[in-house]
Amino acid sequence: MNEKRLAEFRAFLKKMKSYEEAIGLIYWDMRTGAPKKGLDARSEVVGVLSGELFRMSVSEEMGSFLEEFGSPETLSQLSVIDRRIVEECRREYDRSVKIPPKRYQEYVVLTSQAESVWEEAKEKADFAMFQPYIEKIVATNLEFIDLWGWEGHKYNTLLDMYEPGMTVSKLDQVFGALREKAVPLLAAIMESGNKPDTSFLRQTFDKEKQKQFSLFILEQMGYDFAAGRLDETVHPFATGLNPGDVRITTRYLPDDVNSALFGTIHEGGHALYEQNISKELIGTPLCTGTSMGIHESQSRFWENMIGRSRAFWNRYYPDLQRNYPGQFDSVSAEAFYRATNEVKPSLIRIEADELTYNLHIMVRYEIEKALMNGDVKASELPNVWNEKYREYLGVEPSHDGEGVLQDVHWSGGAFGYFPSYALGNMYAAQFSRTIRREMPDVDAKVEAGELLPVKDWLAERIYRHGKLLTPNDIVLQVTGEELNPDYLMDYLTEKYTDIYKL
Repeated sequence: MNEKRLAEFRAFLKKMKSYEEAIGLIYWDMRTGAPKKGLDARSEVVGVLSGELFRMSVSEEMGSFLEEFGSPETLSQLSVIDRRIVEECRREYDRSVKIPPKRYQEYVVLTSQAESVWEEAKEKADFAMFQPYIEKIVATNLEFIDLWGWEGHKYNTLLDMYEPGMTVSKLDQVFGALREKAVPLLAAIMESGNKPDTSFLRQTFDKEKQKQFSLFILEQMGYDFAAGRLDETVHPFATGLNPGDVRITTRYLPDDVNSALFGTIHEGGHALYEQNISKELIGTPLCTGTSMGIHESQSRFWENMIGRSRAFWNRYYPDLQRNYPGQFDSVSAEAFYRATNEVKPSLIRIEADELTYNLHIMVRYEIEKALMNGDVKASELPNVWNEKYREYLGVEPSHDGEGVLQDVHWSGGAFGYFPSYALGNMYAAQFSRTIRREMPDVDAKVEAGELLPVKDWLAERIYRHGKLLTPNDIVLQVTGEELNPDYLMDYLTEKYTDIYKL
């Protein structure tokens, strides 16, 4: 094997990661405070850099590297890391080489501009402003799917980008099983006479105090501020530039103490994953989460199974009371715990409870399938969205800002992403069951404010591997079995039976 050529391949990949990091930094800036008048020009810059990165990924040079190192004989001589790098690059190359570079660059410019337009359209609840962009984005995705090729369902090609190996048939089965148990549980909760009091959550909460408490909880989780920062944005997100620079954002609502708090914990879960990837993967395509489903499992695990647990609030509720003097003096930790776990069909996905959250995802999943199958046009999205919300959750948006425009994902072309959230809930429940088996005193540790052992357990089994292991490899290696949706419903049933005294 030619070690010199292998070093050249690694250097080529590191250069690609440098472009990727620069693009990520620009995106972060565009979403957190870049001047509005500069956004169109900045979108063009992103397009140029993304176009150059794309050209490198499908270049003759990349092709020659893959040809040289991709044979069975050569692969067997490579280290585990280099072998996985070649496999991952081959997967991306085979897909990307089918898209004309100029067409890809145009698409990047389109989505960059669309995200800025979406932000204004959401604020104004004006779908008509956003419609021309979403129509072009959907059309381009359909164009790309035909170039990539598809089997069974066009949507399968998009799913595979975010959760390798996932298909419509598998999701239909998993979601069907989840819905079958979730709907009766929701009905029982709605009929319960033991509903939590949430009146004390409806107060005005100082934005600076919200930020202070968010920073405090991130520190408790083990988020490294020397390798990250917290900023404000319309829609919370995390950006992992490299393990030494993982940034998160949140949003502060004056009348909602939970939005910023749980949004921050959620994004903090993503950030812990990225900050704790093995340093030997830096500069390679493996220096990121293995899939969006596994990534979401970490944000949802920290947000819900830790952050919404009784043990968590037994420890951190006194800190919350001190942070908001006089606002929770007459409220017990138990009452606050129950209130933050209220189950109630609602309009906004990111503020949904753990049970109905999955129904929000199913709405988006059904709509995305229909869009890619040609059963729904982009212009029909507001009406279809409202109908689905009536059907799945029994509620209807009063305007498109709290309806079809509430999420940023479609403006960035992220079709196929939403199912990752529900998959993440399922993975999280499965991981949680395993951690409780291996660390029986986990609740006692959380109640004592010892969150770092939990982070270290996850870092050792999940985070450090980055993309070195596939999603299925991770689940099998950590839990001893493949994805099993029953664990999520077991967890939800036990939790809400207790809270609502069913």
